[in-house]
Amino acid sequence: MTAGRDFEPFRHTVPLGAPFYVAGHRGLVGSAVWRHLERRGHTSLIGRTSAELDLRERDAVDAFFDDVRPEYVVLAAAKVGGIVANSTYPADFLSDNLRIQVNVLDAAARTGVRRLLFLGSSCIYPKYADQPIREDSLLTGPLEETNDAYAIAKIAGVLHVQALRRQHGASFISAMPTNLFGVNDNFDPETSHVLPALVRKFAEAKASGAPSVELWGTGTPRREFLWVDDLARACVTLLERYDDPAPINIGVGEDITIRELARMIADVVGYEGDVTLDPRRPDGTPRKVLDVARINALGWKAEVSLREGIEMIYRWYLMSTDPASA
Repeated sequence: MTAGRDFEPFRHTVPLGAPFYVAGHRGLVGSAVWRHLERRGHTSLIGRTSAELDLRERDAVDAFFDDVRPEYVVLAAAKVGGIVANSTYPADFLSDNLRIQVNVLDAAARTGVRRLLFLGSSCIYPKYADQPIREDSLLTGPLEETNDAYAIAKIAGVLHVQALRRQHGASFISAMPTNLFGVNDNFDPETSHVLPALVRKFAEAKASGAPSVELWGTGTPRREFLWVDDLARACVTLLERYDDPAPINIGVGEDITIRELARMIADVVGYEGDVTLDPRRPDGTPRKVLDVARINALGWKAEVSLREGIEMIYRWYLMSTDPASA
């Protein structure tokens, strides 16, 4: 699963008129990829909602690929959630994601998809990996217990991509994004990730006049956060400039403590109450920041700063919950 730091130069142009399937096009990641492709002028974008196509059903996926015959695929569909959801429903996260990945990857290989990008997650790396985390840290240590089922599913996806390359010569690649946030994010307190969960917490606390907001854990874990539209740019960069069996990281290369993140969000929201901590709650991985040297070498770099992104997601949250307040 490991690979060297160097990879062969690769150049490919994705034609604007080629059939392009974005799996999960209504989600946080897929919708950003769709927006970016539309801005680029792509004219044959293909998307299906989960009600129209259940990617967990193999026969349905096979029929879909036989019918539409996409030439390019970004596999952004997945069952995702924060620490609470992953800890509560590990079997669902493992089963659903394995089925989605196997069905789409096999159908894409069988029907001759030219290029496919499988999107994993930075949680595939060991809990105590050296920081910043290099791609060759994969499978060198134990995983974080709170999301190990999801991580195993994504690791299986990476290996599946590599196996299809070896056995069938498929020009498929995989990438591991860091923590993402942006338009169409999930703000549900039970299933959301930390940044949108905190945006909602502070927004509601400001609106209600609550004297304090409580954070899970010690506030000391460090995380990096990437604006999802920057990720969408990275997806096209990789389809056109990367063709290697090793997964490649997508991130900012800078991190922040959860306590610092909370203070930044409180400042953006305009919340002036106290921020308290509940150390009885799990922290998760102590630090997780990605080494992004390989993707930076391809000419891609994150453009949206963390504070700028928080300001944008807060405006979007206000608009989505109460358009008059935005």
